[in-house]
Order: sequence, then structure tokens, then C-alpha cells
Amino acid sequence: MSAAVQTNPSQTAQNKQLVQQIFAGLAEGNSKLFVESMADDFAWTVTGTTPWSKTYQGKQTVLADLFGALRSRVVPPLKTIAERIIAEDDIVVVEARGSNTTTAGKPYNNRYCFVFRLAEGKLKEVTEYLDTELVTSALGGI
Repeated sequence: MSAAVQTNPSQTAQNKQLVQQIFAGLAEGNSKLFVESMADDFAWTVTGTTPWSKTYQGKQTVLADLFGALRSRVVPPLKTIAERIIAEDDIVVVEARGSNTTTAGKPYNNRYCFVFRLAEGKLKEVTEYLDTELVTSALGGI
């Protein structure tokens, strides 16, 4: 078991506040702060065994390969609404739901649990847990 990086309580609060602000934007379909907050070496892991399931390594790869594929399949704006945000040390966990429609006209309202790790005020990594069957049926392969 790896030990969490210990931060001070004010850093934990700052991490949580940043993620709350990011998700306030995402709920409105605005990903600007989210993108600005990603470290250059940001890593996004999509769990499961779907064609989408892997680790996207680096901010530019996340934006091009993951976000690019999503933008081509979902009617803009892409919305993700946080329902609960919990923070401890350098980890912020977000339970969320999507409110989207695919370009084929199917609803795509997945439920998520995102586990973010932050360092120095930047998003360093996220692990995304989601309904993989819904991803495959609504979005197909990547």
C-alpha cells in the first residue's frame, strides 16, 4: 500500500476548491479551467476493458485522443455535473453524472467516480470509473 502525500489542511482545501470550480464550469459545458489546470504530464486512466479503457499519458494526448474522440461523438456542449466532492491530502474524489446526447441522438448520461491527484495546484492524474457498457453502446469504439 502506497502512502499518500501528506499536505497541510489548507492545501487540501485549495485542491477541493479548484476541483469544485472546475466542475462548476463542466456543469455548464465549459472545460476552460479544467484544461488550464492540467499539468503537462497529466495522465487520465479510463477503467474497464472497452476500446476507451487505457491511460492517456500527457495533456496533449488527453486533449487530442480522448477529448477529440468525445467531441466527435457528443453534441456540444459536453456537460458533467458533480454530485459529491471529497478531498483528503492530494486526492480529490468526485461523484458525477453526465448530461449529454450523442451525435446519433442517443442519450449519454453516464455516472462517474473520478479520483484526481493534484500537486502544486495542478491536476496530475485522474482515474475514471464509469458504466463501461454504456460507453460501448452509446459511443462505440475510439
